[in-house]
Amino acid sequence: MLKYITGGIAKLFGSKSERDIKGLLPILDKIKLEFAKLQSIDDNDLRQKTFEIKANINSKLHSTDARLAELSLRLKESSVDVAEKEAIFIEIDKLETERNKQLEVVLMEVLPIAFALVKETARRWKEFGKITVSATEHDKKVAAKRKGVEIVGDKAIWHNKWAATGTEVTWDMVHYDVQLLGGIVLHQGKISEMATGEGKTLVATLPAFLNALAGRGVHVVTVNDYLAKRDSEWMGPLFEFHGLLVDCIDKHEPNTEERKNAYLADITYGTNNEFGFDYLR
Repeated sequence: MLKYITGGIAKLFGSKSERDIKGLLPILDKIKLEFAKLQSIDDNDLRQKTFEIKANINSKLHSTDARLAELSLRLKESSVDVAEKEAIFIEIDKLETERNKQLEVVLMEVLPIAFALVKETARRWKEFGKITVSATEHDKKVAAKRKGVEIVGDKAIWHNKWAATGTEVTWDMVHYDVQLLGGIVLHQGKISEMATGEGKTLVATLPAFLNALAGRGVHVVTVNDYLAKRDSEWMGPLFEFHGLLVDCIDKHEPNTEERKNAYLADITYGTNNEFGFDYLR
């Protein structure tokens, strides 16, 4: 009897999963709307959108960040006594908590355009084979380490072929709606269960890109060093095209400048073991 009762309730109100997905559909619709708009702009304008989002985020957090910077400078002054330092640390903690709340609001506001940017970049690679923009110093630095980026005169050509763990890969993926939903769920700090082959690596690019725009770094944790290295090289150009720095701690020995610099990247890949041991070292 209980089985029929619970089954009837589920049919009436829907399962927990169905209700969760229904709540995400308005966000998905906004992403699709932004994606449609992006298809008509040129490659330079596509990349410029990233810098506009970053500027928007920074402007919304400006007053809080300015106060945090002011307090940090005050801590370095020799005239500050112990009591004042304690008061400053307390204020910093409160401001950081408030900043996190402000940031979450801003990130949800820009999520549709950020996710759409990643998807549109993926689409252009798949459909056109390359993306051509005015060359910047960032492009030149990436071209020096990646064969997939070519500098021709004042142009940077980002081809859809590059190496990942020594094997040439051709970009042929564009995010499906269900993967966009997975990206939203991950950004919200929830668990997104996906089977082998459903695109976990691709889904992770969405919240990683969005949160990297906030400028405080993103860690993408994988289960083994092969996946960490492969994914950082496979997905890397998707971020690097938009001016972000990508690295993998598993490529570098512990306690080296190279590994320290990997943590300074906008998006840092690595294994749970190495992240954990670095924390304890």
